Amino acid sequence: MDAVVVDVGTKLLKSGFAVPDQPPSMPVVVDAGSKLFKYDHALPECGPEVIPTQMKRVPVDESLKNSSSLENVIVNPVIRGFIRDWDAMEDLLSHVLYSGLGWEIGNEGQILFTEPLATPKAVREQLVQLMFEKFNISGFFASEQAVLSLYAVGRISGCTVDIGHGKMDIASVIEGAVQHISSRRFETGGLDLTNLFAQELGESNPHVNLSFSDVEKLKEQYACCSEDAAAYRRFQQGCSEEQHTLPDGQVIKIGRERYTVGEALFQPTVLGLEAHGIVEQLVCCISTVSTENHRQLLENTVLCGGTASMAGFEERFQKEAALSSSAIRPLVKAPEYMPDNLTSNSAWVGGAILAKVVFPQNQHLTKADYDENGPSIIHRKCF
Repeated sequence: MDAVVVDVGTKLLKSGFAVPDQPPSMPVVVDAGSKLFKYDHALPECGPEVIPTQMKRVPVDESLKNSSSLENVIVNPVIRGFIRDWDAMEDLLSHVLYSGLGWEIGNEGQILFTEPLATPKAVREQLVQLMFEKFNISGFFASEQAVLSLYAVGRISGCTVDIGHGKMDIASVIEGAVQHISSRRFETGGLDLTNLFAQELGESNPHVNLSFSDVEKLKEQYACCSEDAAAYRRFQQGCSEEQHTLPDGQVIKIGRERYTVGEALFQPTVLGLEAHGIVEQLVCCISTVSTENHRQLLENTVLCGGTASMAGFEERFQKEAALSSSAIRPLVKAPEYMPDNLTSNSAWVGGAILAKVVFPQNQHLTKADYDENGPSIIHRKCF
């Protein structure tokens, strides 16, 4: 998926979107990931619009279009799950809210943001400040992705294993509240797995030049999890290869590399990390909460994030869980209904469900709340 193209020097960006016929009163849900930006009106059964979070800036002034300093400038507003470039985020939000969803200046609506685990207080405050001072929204709410992913499968308590592009969050939730003492964030995600896949492909195809974009597409198409560690070892000794023709005509071969990506989640030594595999990490996190909650948490485990959609991942996770030393083993909870791409979009879907509750019941942050208390009000009303 190509980067969003924006014009330097304008907050209202070019867009090819058709303006949907939705009332401005309907809340908008935004899930801003490191790789993908998901947004739309709060209709959980419809799913979100999805565009790249990464943007390419182009100059508005024709005389500057050949300037090397402005040509093809790539901007990443979100890095490892957290907003880092606030000007770029403002541009991206302008793009989707005004051009994509048809908001009118002076008649802005309500918005719910999903938040990754352990979002710094300063980031939360800057976000709510941006929403009320730059966009003049009428209402705001934020909720943690772990809670929302559970809502998406009809649960208020359980565990989430969320493998995003730039991070992995393991969280426990009891009665709609994240238990931070038993939750953990890892600075490893799909980006690191793509780099591993690129390294493996480069060793097998030394004379082929692969762009990062090519590698990501190949990973999404071919990467999978082996049945267990023994099967992975067999594949490393030899397995069938496929030939793949790249858009530029180069031909590469893909064999054992396809299994390396998935194995890194269960054996982090593949990535050069001294750490437990993903199932044992989950069990270790839950061991820090009261034993009376272990069953409720582990037997309602939700896998989410784009990487969790990898072929064979859920089956391997469940097999590793059965081998766990824990007296109560993790059990992946099947959703009560299955919208398209629920594993990848669970936080957004849960946000759309929650938005239908918090805004009609006036549980959200209003402009009056913000004007009276300032950005710190987010910690008291959105927790």
